[in-house]
This record gives sequence, structure tokens and C-alpha cells, in this order.
Amino acid sequence: MNKNLLFFLVLLGGLFFCSYTKAQQTEEEHFETSKQLDVFNALVKELDMFYVDTINAKTVIRSGIDYMLSKLDPYTNYFPEEEISELKFITTGEYAGIGSGIVQRNGKVYITEPWEGMPAALAGLQAGDEILEIDGESLVGKTDAHASEKLKGQPNTIVKIKFQRPGEKKPQTVNITRKRIHVEPVKYYGVIRNNIGYIYLSNFTDQSAADVKAAFEDLKNNRQITSLVLDLRDNPGGLMNDAIQLTNIFVPKGEIVLTTKGKLKQWDRTYRTTQEPVDNQIPLAVLVNRGSASSSEIVAGALQDLDRAVIVGSRTFGKGLVQASRELPYNGGLKITTSKYYIPSGRCIQAIDYSHRNPDGSVAAVPDSLTSIFLTSKGREVRDGGGVTPDFAVEEKKTPSIIYYLVSDYILFDFATEYKQVHKTIPPVAEFVITDENYQQFKAFVKEKNFDYDRQSGKAMDALKETMEFEGYMDVASEEFKALEEKLKPNLDRDLDLYKDVISKFLAQEIVKRYYYQKGEILETLKDDPDLEKAIEVLSDKALYSETLKIENGELKVESVGIANNSF
Repeated sequence: MNKNLLFFLVLLGGLFFCSYTKAQQTEEEHFETSKQLDVFNALVKELDMFYVDTINAKTVIRSGIDYMLSKLDPYTNYFPEEEISELKFITTGEYAGIGSGIVQRNGKVYITEPWEGMPAALAGLQAGDEILEIDGESLVGKTDAHASEKLKGQPNTIVKIKFQRPGEKKPQTVNITRKRIHVEPVKYYGVIRNNIGYIYLSNFTDQSAADVKAAFEDLKNNRQITSLVLDLRDNPGGLMNDAIQLTNIFVPKGEIVLTTKGKLKQWDRTYRTTQEPVDNQIPLAVLVNRGSASSSEIVAGALQDLDRAVIVGSRTFGKGLVQASRELPYNGGLKITTSKYYIPSGRCIQAIDYSHRNPDGSVAAVPDSLTSIFLTSKGREVRDGGGVTPDFAVEEKKTPSIIYYLVSDYILFDFATEYKQVHKTIPPVAEFVITDENYQQFKAFVKEKNFDYDRQSGKAMDALKETMEFEGYMDVASEEFKALEEKLKPNLDRDLDLYKDVISKFLAQEIVKRYYYQKGEILETLKDDPDLEKAIEVLSDKALYSETLKIENGELKVESVGIANNSF
């Protein structure tokens, strides 16, 4: 009994010491924070009083805030009152305006894409139209951000827009009634082949799961699909709760989707599916790529860990961090990283450790050699760190650099604008092609624009030349260098012919979008899509699908996955 009492006293003392030490550390941290805030406050006051030139306190302090947050991670951001609508748009996908993209080019503001069914499109605005005035205010020298704020406003209010259409002599004026704009997260869905359904989800807002559910139920009940492709490529994520609800469409009630853990233990949560699924049996493939991040990775990773879907494409981005919104004084807001998330197998797919930076301030991805193995519900091996690795990897085709410059210099965009002026209609997307005649017209258009592009091989040759001269090799290898330099000399005609197929594909997408909006653009991209073809191949091969997910007797059973204690 004495031994038990002694043990209890020692244990109690240890707990008291730990609690005291922790409290002391917390008090010291609070003091240091208060001290630094006092220093910062005094510093700003001294600058405001005595600096030789007048300082703009708002600009200076905002710069300091942005720099401070940049040292944390890219996802912790400050939104002052005038930018708070952007934070709301991120979470809801809603705002009030005319429903169009705009861009600033050479001091002018242009319409880039009126959205189908929205006020701008209904009023007749087209991509390529230059906005001259908004409510009588000239936009000469104004930014696209300024124009955006002028175009937004309360629903059912009228905005007057004066614009100049390419190819027309006189400008036009139109009155547009603003409305509440909801950016649809499901850009397209339909039946693609062999009763295989397809849903493309562009982001996660508070309506994403409901929209995917509605699309899936339509495909299942009215179009009799027998399998489904969920496309999450280039989906940067969004609301975590919608990712959980979306996963719930395909897995049973009560399954763990993810667990979050952060600094405040009382905020740690385990999230499970709460509803009966729409269908937890239908064969499912999820398309992902490097642009799939955050909530996209929650869905893809959870469905992989639960052996509910095959993942096709390329490795995802690797964002395993969770953000929350916090209100700040004067109607500002803060989007702050509060925790990491762990999907059903217990793994965290965060690729970059922002808490450990290199001496120069840079951060690096976790190397594959340092990742750990976890197990899915059926015992398949998966790894943490570095995103979600597909079950069926498809090599991404490298896009030639000339495409980048054709896009960034608006060559493709401007050609599509002229094409639309000449061709009032085009065939359905399935029948539309860039003919040889179209491509020759495009080549002539490129040359008229005096298009110049910065070739990567040219940069590499310049760097090699400097190195060779420094190390003394130019004297003995000058002839060979000149021969190689001649072969790599920019030749626009040659490159336009060499990359005709890929340029034609991008050109077709830009043109189709002018007539059939985003749905048409998506349909055009699906014509020659290696990821989609692989997904169709797997879904069409029941044996391969079952073998991949270790399905017995053709019946899919999702088993609960235990989360290892040492995973956090």
C-alpha cells in the first residue's frame, strides 16, 4: 500500500511539474508576443512622427502584414474590408455582378469570358470586347481590379457599360442588370461512352456536394449509367465539409473520411459520413493531376484509402493543411491554417513542411525516401507526403514552350476573337475540327503580329556559352557549339509546323468556348484525353477493376480503416 501511495505521489508530482512547466512556457510566449507587438506599435508611431517623408500607414502596415504571413504558408491570408468579398467568394462561389471574366492588357480592360446564362452573355457581350466606360467613368489606365469593383454591386441594380467590339467602327453602350452570380462548380456532366457517366468538378464551395449529387442521380436514374468518372483535375479545393459530403455520396454512413489535428487539441476532430450513400457499389474512377489540391485530395485520398475508387492520372499537389476563417477588427478577415488533416489510412499527404525552412527562406518537398507506408482498408500499400499517387499513373504530355507564349501574348485569344467575327456559327463540338485551311490562316495571323517567343533552349545555350568561355573550352569546341547553335536557332515556321497538333488542340478549345462556353471547352478537351481513356479502359474491364481494389466476387465492401496512433 505504501508502494502504491509512493507511486501515486510521484505520478502526481510529475503531472504537476509538467503542468507548471507548460504554463510557464505559455506565459513566456504570451509575454514575448505582447513585447513584440508593443515594439511594432512604437516603431510605426515613430515613423509616422519623424520619418523625413510622409508615410502611408495603410500601405506600410499592409506590406508588413503580407510579408509576415508569407513566412508562414501560402494559404494564410489577410483580407481587409475592401477585399472581404473575395474571401466570401472563395467559400460560397457567389457574388453580385454581370458574370464575366475581365483582363487588363496594355492599359485597357477586356472581356475574356462571359459566362453562359449570366447578365453579360444575355446582354450580348463577347470575349475580346474592350470596356471603355463603366457608369460614365473612363477605364483608360485603370486596372482590371478597379473595373471588377465597378462591375460588382447590389443585385437588381443597373450598370451602364460602353464597349468597343473588334472589327466594328462605333462603340456600343448597354445597360446590364446585376444579379447574384453563382459560379457553378459542376461545369459539365454527361454520358461519355459505354454507359459510363462523367462529372467535372472545378472547385469546392458550399454547393459542390449537392451539385455532384444531383448530377450523379440524374446520370444514374435517367441515363442508366453503369459506372462513373469523377474528374477532379486542376481542382484547387475549397470547403472541407463539402469534400466530406461528396465522399459520402459513394461510401456508407459512419465511415471516417478524415481527422484534423492542430495546436489547439480541443479543436481536433474526426469527421465521418453522416448520411446513407446514393450508391456505394457503382464502379468509380477519379481523375487527378498536379493541379488537384486540398479538398480534391481529401476526396481522392479517402476513396483510395477505403478502396472505393480507382485513382487515375498523375500525383496530386500535396496540400494536407486545413484553413479556417476568422473575423478581424474593422470588418476584415483572416484565412488561417489551423491544422493538418489525415485521411482514413492515417496518412497526411502534405508535401511541403513550411515550419522548417532552408537558410535562404525556401522550402522543399518531402523526398519519397522519407515517406512512410500506410494500408488501405483492403491492405493495399499507400504513402504519405507528396500528395495522392494514382493507382494508374498516366504520363503527362509536356507542353512545348511556344504554347505558353501563344497563350500569355493572347495570340490564340485574339485569333479566336477574329474567327468569331467571321463565323457566326460552328458545328457541334463533336464535329468541330481545325482544318488545314484554318491552321494556315492562324500561321499568317501569328506572323502579322510579329510574334516572338523566348525559347528555353536558347537560354540554355547562352548559359552554356558563358560556362564554356569561363572554363576555357570555347577555343577547342567553338565549331561544334556554332553548329548546335545554328540548329537551335528560332524558326517560327518550323515550330508552328512541328507543334501543329498540340497548337491546334489549344486553338480549338479557345474557339469552341466562344460558341459553347465552358461546357464546350470541356467537351473539346475530352476528345483526346489519355487520363479519361485509361479510366474508361479500367472501368470497362471488370476483372482489372476488381483486382485493383481487391473486390471479391464482384461485390464491393468498404471496410473501416483504423488510424494508427503514431501517424500524428
